[in-house]
Amino acid sequence: MKESDKRSWKVGIARRVITPPPGVELAGLGYFLERTWQTIHDDINATALVVSDDHGKSVAIVALDVLYMDSEYVEAIREKAAAGTDLQHDAICVNCSHSHNAPTMGFFDGAGEIDPDYVQSTVERAAEAIIEAWKNRKAAVITTGSQHLPNVTYNRTRDNGPVDDRVSVLRADTLDGKPLAIMVNFHAHPTVFWQVDARAVSRDAPGQIVDLLEKEFPGATAMYVQGTCGDVNFNLEYWTPEHHLEAGQVVFDAVKAALKKSRVVANTGIGFTVRKGLLPARRWKKEEILAMYEEGKHRLTTGDTSGWLQGIASTMVGIPHRLPERYGGSVEKAVQAVSRFAVRWGEDVLPKYDKMPETRTVEFQALRIGDAWIVTNPAEFFSTLALEIRKRWLHDDLFILGYSNGSTSYLPDAFEVDRNSYASLHVPKAVRQLPFTRESGMAAVAESVAALKDVTPGERS
Repeated sequence: MKESDKRSWKVGIARRVITPPPGVELAGLGYFLERTWQTIHDDINATALVVSDDHGKSVAIVALDVLYMDSEYVEAIREKAAAGTDLQHDAICVNCSHSHNAPTMGFFDGAGEIDPDYVQSTVERAAEAIIEAWKNRKAAVITTGSQHLPNVTYNRTRDNGPVDDRVSVLRADTLDGKPLAIMVNFHAHPTVFWQVDARAVSRDAPGQIVDLLEKEFPGATAMYVQGTCGDVNFNLEYWTPEHHLEAGQVVFDAVKAALKKSRVVANTGIGFTVRKGLLPARRWKKEEILAMYEEGKHRLTTGDTSGWLQGIASTMVGIPHRLPERYGGSVEKAVQAVSRFAVRWGEDVLPKYDKMPETRTVEFQALRIGDAWIVTNPAEFFSTLALEIRKRWLHDDLFILGYSNGSTSYLPDAFEVDRNSYASLHVPKAVRQLPFTRESGMAAVAESVAALKDVTPGERS
């Protein structure tokens, strides 16, 4: 037996409830819905995992059941957590589940207002969870494994398009064999619950997975870290009151299969790094700004809904013809909302469109726990890009996390950029950024692989 196989890790896990108080909006379903919550289906949480090697080096991951979190709030969590532990800033990852039945702490114009008091309390509780997990570390054995889960999700941007169907799991048990912590990474938009109750607080499918795991393994605290699902939904069969719970069940079953064939992670040390990548972007053209702005003004002034699906609404959501469902079936209200957005965006961007730098700074973080790796980005990352990372990174146990350490919005592939879609053309407007180019996705892949190499002895870039 190698010396590293004899050395145990130190692992701690802790949770804080971050369910919002009354008056806080739920986010992510449309424009200016004022979707304040009415009921609590299940509490949303901040769940933190801390892993340390025997040289005193540690990493922390905190999973938040919210839509997005802007980088300034991530930095606040990192600073508070680092001040209460020996964790270094770059060793702390903040991941958002992207539940659409939860609030947002990332700016996305019209799709849910940010509540400053709620942000402050969530930052405090997330940091508290990290600090408690760090204080409660105990000697543990870590195992990791994965399982493919085909035919449960689909690529919503193209017929028979690629998806990353890998379910990855990291488990920690105490030295006497008691379950301590389970971390699951999968790749699917958690949007199966909103059509059941659009005004209920819920963790959506990630919560179902966590609850099933904690029931199956008494004593363990489970957490779900969201993956690369910018172009991936659960199959529509799950989007109903009758079947929405089945989405979490099928992932849970895959997690159990992965655990059965998991392997021990030898204590060969901890690694972490943060890279700030400059990705190419393009400036808006004045004529495209004015086209949207003028149409929005016209429709707001006149109430005209003619040709609404061929106009500005055509790229403002992923499935445009279903947009009125979010406004009680009213085409008039849907058109008014998207027109209001168009005018707000035009007024904001016209004075500065030609001065914005044609790059966007994006954080890529890599964490290494022995010979298990985690790479993160702050985007709704596309499957083709995630699969390219897996192709270039030959080590098998790789967790790929999107929605981490900021809210860059979608990071589409070249195919999606070429078709001027919701993800590539519209969402940059909602977050007041320039759109990415055909080259941006592969640049992000290169930065991700470089970050992984930076934390791996013998493979540094």
